[in-house]
Amino acid sequence: MDIAEKLMEELECRVAFTIPILGGIPVPESCVITWVIMAVLVIASILLVRKLKKVPTGSQCLIEIGINWMNNFFLEILGEKGRKYLPILETFLIYIGFSNIIGLFGLRPPTKDLGVTATLAIFAIILIQYSGIREKGVKGWAKSFREPMLLMLPMNLLEIIIKPLSLCMRLFGNVLGAFVVMELIKMILPVGLPLVFSFYFDIFDGCIQAYVFVFLTSLFMSEAMESE
Repeated sequence: MDIAEKLMEELECRVAFTIPILGGIPVPESCVITWVIMAVLVIASILLVRKLKKVPTGSQCLIEIGINWMNNFFLEILGEKGRKYLPILETFLIYIGFSNIIGLFGLRPPTKDLGVTATLAIFAIILIQYSGIREKGVKGWAKSFREPMLLMLPMNLLEIIIKPLSLCMRLFGNVLGAFVVMELIKMILPVGLPLVFSFYFDIFDGCIQAYVFVFLTSLFMSEAMESE
């Protein structure tokens, strides 16, 4: 099988199983793996917060360092008015990060499914516009589309779709691009080197893509919430 055939196979939306009602509803593999990620994160959350102490030790220190880093990261972009959006933005970051590195465990990352990245982009659209409406009010939000002049109205309306769509295609493209590079490396040197690059793309690059997605989402939210 050549690289083009492997790429087409990778682009194919795989069905894990079908639900035998209404003619059989297909359940994508990416959906099942997302359920696995959700279950692991929920169980880990329950186990890690069972015995919290006022003076943190061990794993509690690592958890608090991670939470504080995420809080400070988003608040630096959004300011204090963005504190109410921290839970969903941090959920984005954790989910995308785990989705990208799950390939290390032999599972297909959900972010290789264009449907998953498109859904994340739709949620980003809703979150960005909701934050603008909540901070400015409906009238102020609608008025912002005429800035800096009425002539810019069509372009500003297009940005509602263009910005999140760029997030979707960037995330999907980078994950798929990593697959292509890995296949080329396997063709050149099938032993040893692929393992090193697999760790790079699955861990480092996967975390970078999660970081970029939430950074740009929060940046667009900051722009939407800006006062005149």
